[in-house]
Amino acid sequence: MVVSMTGFGRSKVDSEQHTVTVEMKSVNHRFSECFIRMPRQLMKLEDKIKKQVSQSVKRGKVDIFITIAGDGLVHKNLHIDWKLIQDYYQLVNKVKETFSLKDELQLSHLLNREEFVIIEEMEEENEELEQLVLKAVEQAANDLKIMREKEGELLKKDFLTHLNHFKTQIGELTDHAPKVVDQYRERLRKRILEYNETSFDESRLLTEVAIFADKSDITEELTRLESHIQYFDSSLTGEGPVGRKLDFMIQEMNREVNTIGSKANDSFIATIVVELKSTLEKLREQVQNVE
Repeated sequence: MVVSMTGFGRSKVDSEQHTVTVEMKSVNHRFSECFIRMPRQLMKLEDKIKKQVSQSVKRGKVDIFITIAGDGLVHKNLHIDWKLIQDYYQLVNKVKETFSLKDELQLSHLLNREEFVIIEEMEEENEELEQLVLKAVEQAANDLKIMREKEGELLKKDFLTHLNHFKTQIGELTDHAPKVVDQYRERLRKRILEYNETSFDESRLLTEVAIFADKSDITEELTRLESHIQYFDSSLTGEGPVGRKLDFMIQEMNREVNTIGSKANDSFIATIVVELKSTLEKLREQVQNVE
């Protein structure tokens, strides 16, 4: 099926102690990439989160933002270097005595020095919070998937519109192609008669027409284009990601159209070829957004 690579998902999950909010946005990308921004103490969940998201997103660049509100995320420990404080105190008193200084040592002089007092944050094991985060990620990923599928339905309708136009143009080529040889035969006959009004070699004329017909024959290209169109159409309702398939088919169709353009010695066909390439370009631009 057609799934867009562009979308947004959001979820919010609460418990008695925490509130977890997860936001996801995805954009076009050749491969599947996932970037997560979350509190440092939850980094160990990164692989689990990526695996969870990959179940909903097969291709595209996904940015994930996880925020947590509540208590108990970290535990803080206070460390005091008493030996260093004692040495510092003795040094200050020695300096005061040596230079007859009257300034008194204040408590703030000690507490404001980072080397004396250290506050250390310790990560707390919280399985309940981890499960809450994974639940929020799952909901946001599902929300993202739903939006991408809705966008994909719109893309599919657009594809079918352009594809039907492309089919119509191919039908016009198929109807007109046999006339090209007949028109060339008549033009060649008239030119020969302009130089020789009495008679001319009919076998020579037929030979020239046969050579032209062989060089300008686009039957094989039209047949392959019909096959490519059918495959493209069926892929729109196929299972799994189809973006790469559709992109490849557009390349193949463009190759056939270029060949027709190089073979055609006819203004009508040349005009149709320009329209076909324009339609393929519109399809190609849209395919870049398909998973």
